[in-house]
Amino acid sequence: MLRTDFQHLIDGELAGSEQTLEVINPATGEVFARCPAAGRAQLDRAVEAARRAFTAWRGTSFEERAALIGRLASALRAQQDTLAELLTREQGKPLAQARDEIGRAFTQSEGMTRIAIPVETLVDDEKSQIELHYVPLGVVGVITPWNAPVNLAAGPLTAALYTGNTVVLKPSPYTPLTTLKIGEIAREIFPPGVVNVLAGGDELGQWMSEHPGIDKISFTGSVATGKKVMASAATNLKRITLELGGNDAAIVLEDADPQAIAPRMFFACFVNSGQVCMAIKRIYAHEKIYDALCEALAEQARNAKVGDGLDPETQFGPIQNRMQYERVIGILEDTKRRGARILAGGEVLDRPGYFITPTVVADIAEDSRLVQEEQFGPIVPVMKFSDVEDAIARANDTRYGLSGSVWSADPQRARAIAARLEVGTAWVNQHRATSAFVPFGGAKESGLGRQYSIVGLKGYMEPRVVSVLK
Repeated sequence: MLRTDFQHLIDGELAGSEQTLEVINPATGEVFARCPAAGRAQLDRAVEAARRAFTAWRGTSFEERAALIGRLASALRAQQDTLAELLTREQGKPLAQARDEIGRAFTQSEGMTRIAIPVETLVDDEKSQIELHYVPLGVVGVITPWNAPVNLAAGPLTAALYTGNTVVLKPSPYTPLTTLKIGEIAREIFPPGVVNVLAGGDELGQWMSEHPGIDKISFTGSVATGKKVMASAATNLKRITLELGGNDAAIVLEDADPQAIAPRMFFACFVNSGQVCMAIKRIYAHEKIYDALCEALAEQARNAKVGDGLDPETQFGPIQNRMQYERVIGILEDTKRRGARILAGGEVLDRPGYFITPTVVADIAEDSRLVQEEQFGPIVPVMKFSDVEDAIARANDTRYGLSGSVWSADPQRARAIAARLEVGTAWVNQHRATSAFVPFGGAKESGLGRQYSIVGLKGYMEPRVVSVLK
């Protein structure tokens, strides 16, 4: 049966639209739900409501705002199973990973509300007192992607609300449903207009980026779209936070134990079928352990269970949408044409839905699409090096700069190498480790600004100097 029980949240009221979006289950390739698609007039209503609500909301204390965010986190915890099933149907990831995503959303949200943002005293002497205050910006537009729609909405939503802003939130047209349900939950907690949730197509995101009533845009998505958002936001000099794509490199030194690290590295490559901005996208392995690491990763791939995310045995689900599925197939075909060795996987499954097996590739040219582009799918290249300086240079030879990692039995040596990676986050003997208290974001073309931590929270506020002559 086609589900249609979805509505926007505008000014504290649930609303439909004349236009609709059809939502496809990527495990079947079939439409399973329909939701409203907001037009420009509904966006205007939402922005007007957010601006009206801002006056009172900005006057509340951090503690009052944290308490309401805590109620939202508790509601997500209480409805975790129901929301996770819906998330799996629209996004494709295994049910356990959908539960984990929702769990990260409420734990990260609770964590951020424990961060104090005090007034900073810059000067206090016999002549003057100068303080630095941080004040809310106004209305924040949050535009989220399809790979982790709940978690990647919760971060900026919490940051904006906790710092005293009101919000208009737009999920991806591929995965709008769980976010709309979270809007229904928020309606019972926040004053009207403080949180507004609108589903719609790509044009809705453009309208938000251009809208004169929106003071900041937080966008998570591709580099190409992020540049368009930045250009559109320039019309009224909106503040922006951009969390964009990555081509994360992992450097594996000669003293690493391939068998010990392979399971963790494999998960960091292929979780959510590789559809993670900070997944490992390239591996540079020292020649002494290259063959052993390749085989250990290939063995992990051969044993992987691919299927419908609702099957409890499934470890890896489908590619989320047909456009990305066809793009990954194109990269896979280019990889095969170039004569690279497919150590495991490399298959497009002959079944409904958008399934590609986890694929490990060896002996591939540095200028191939798989190495140069962000594949955002279940295929990873493993390349050989003999000189660590060469590995660092190759890892940094990219327009991306989101994150990276170094793997070694000597953490201090690895730390020194990791510090030379041109990225926003460099890990040692791990990958994808994040926290509400640690800033996350990209260097180069992988983004602008940070999410999480006091650094991220201050990105949702305006610094204001108050200077007093005594």
